[in-house]
Amino acid sequence: MNREKLLPEITLKAIILGVILSVVLAGANAYLGLFAGMTVSASIPAAVISMGVLRLFRRSNILENNIVQTAASAGESLAAGVIFTLPALIVLKFWTSFNYWETTIIAALGGVIGVLFTIPIRRALIIEEKLRFPEGVATAEVLKTGEKGGSGLKHIINAGLLGAFFKFGEIGLRLWTGVVEVGTRVGSSIVYFGSNLSPALVSVGYIVGINIAVLVFIGGALNWLVAIPIYAAAHSWPLAEGSPIPAVEWANEIWSDKTRFLGVGAMVIGGFWALINLRGSILTGIRSSLATYRVGETTRFEDIPREERDTPIKWVAIGLLISIIPIFAVYAYITKSPAPSLVMAVVMLIAGFLFSSVAAYMAGLVGSSNNPISGVTIATILFSSLMLLALMGTGSAVGPAAAIMVGAVVACAAAIGGDNLQDLKAGHILGATPWKQQVMQMVGVLTAAVVLGPVLILIEKAYGIGIATPEHPNPLAAPQATLMASVAKGVFNRDLPWNIIIIGMIIAIVVIMLDKVQERKGSSFRLPVLAVAVGIYLPFELSVPIFVGGIISWTVQKVRRNKKAAGNNGLLFASGLITGEALVGILMAIPIVATGNPDVLAIVKEPLGTWPGIILLIVVAYLLYRVAKKHEKTT
Repeated sequence: MNREKLLPEITLKAIILGVILSVVLAGANAYLGLFAGMTVSASIPAAVISMGVLRLFRRSNILENNIVQTAASAGESLAAGVIFTLPALIVLKFWTSFNYWETTIIAALGGVIGVLFTIPIRRALIIEEKLRFPEGVATAEVLKTGEKGGSGLKHIINAGLLGAFFKFGEIGLRLWTGVVEVGTRVGSSIVYFGSNLSPALVSVGYIVGINIAVLVFIGGALNWLVAIPIYAAAHSWPLAEGSPIPAVEWANEIWSDKTRFLGVGAMVIGGFWALINLRGSILTGIRSSLATYRVGETTRFEDIPREERDTPIKWVAIGLLISIIPIFAVYAYITKSPAPSLVMAVVMLIAGFLFSSVAAYMAGLVGSSNNPISGVTIATILFSSLMLLALMGTGSAVGPAAAIMVGAVVACAAAIGGDNLQDLKAGHILGATPWKQQVMQMVGVLTAAVVLGPVLILIEKAYGIGIATPEHPNPLAAPQATLMASVAKGVFNRDLPWNIIIIGMIIAIVVIMLDKVQERKGSSFRLPVLAVAVGIYLPFELSVPIFVGGIISWTVQKVRRNKKAAGNNGLLFASGLITGEALVGILMAIPIVATGNPDVLAIVKEPLGTWPGIILLIVVAYLLYRVAKKHEKTT
């Protein structure tokens, strides 16, 4: 069988390139995340860079490229887990600056745990559940097309240039703003609408398909078109300098401080429901790993099909048990409280497994870029804070910080868990060896962990993070970390919006019941609760372009059925759009970090507004539709 052909995967050049890209992408995304509150998915850009570099060598192959992107994407994912949590310790004034060793150990152990937790569920989510994993599929298509060349590569290159031009015009030249938002006051309430002008988000919607895209949009509509107007009508309109603040600003403030917690409640229920539904698959995956290990006792490892060679479950268990020791030591050293530190370590291990599985499942639904790791982390911090509150009491100065540290490890584990399954999906399509990808995930995690500490220390000293000081009157916003600090403090101060969280839980239960009705009817349109929860939690501006992409996908499917069109041009074009936008998003971090000026390449004093971006996005959407419906084979 061709997949059993012995192709080198972990080679010296692949390791070196993977390590370099992991370092670069981790540093760039750490800054971007603290500055803008989001990171850029690195799997596809890393795959494109790898293909360009490895072609300079006489011998290289598609599995080497896959190994490079596997290691490189770990850096970006780990950066997300770190910057969404550890800066909260600065905001809480528990740390005055980042401690290198504590930051490195927490990041490294969280990332390694994330890799280990997803090993037993690889088969369950990728093969048995058949989740889409949009970025994993896109990465595999990019690599296959780069290997074969031809018209498919042309679609990726053209779309990549278009996506790069779009992103550079927005965040580089600053010709237009990337988000359109309109809102108005109606009586004492609000009418709001917003959309991000991102080709990458439209592409994600195209890849995940109409079902998930609709559910994400419904979740967003429940929050922004129902919950926020209801909340606004029930509360006094805030004033600024004696005048009412703009409707858009008030809507965003309500979402940030209040109704976002609907998504937190929905994700808590949705996460546990996903685990209940996946319990059989997860146990099957663990049994399969154990069976593979037992077979390995009497059968050569090489006789097992390459696509099924996971890291043996024995080593997974040993690694997880060993990880508790340094985590407990770090917690005890920081908090000076051995008993709560032991509870923190145990909670971390349990929550790490639960939420790594949930994050992996959500990545399979909506992709890594739109995986709300911050929502998963909030749920962890919420539970950790409640447990620590019972142990330490409301007067504890250490309690909120201790909850943040539990959340930090779980956030790193969940971020890596979603990324790991995305990479393993690409590897499954390409016929790669799972254990080799899992090893390179570890390499990427440990490499990124070593550099994230110095990067955060430099950023904090240069710009400040989260809170204004005389030295840094305009610090980087670090929005997720600021929210984490508010949740931890809110539990210990007993002022969290529990009524809103409970309503979110009720919404999730209703969605689960509706999904069961659809299941009994045998309907093809299902309602996975996590997709709705993601939509509730995310800004509405992200849900809208995903919905547009889903509609394009649905329309193309209708045309294909009518004309019997063939090929996967749309997937390749969508992958190219994601690649181009992500590459520019990462590369733009270099001049921004070097100068400390987000407008370093701007050619106008003020952006022209949103209209250029709207027109260009309509053009991009039309091109995606036209390319996707072509009766043309690309493979």
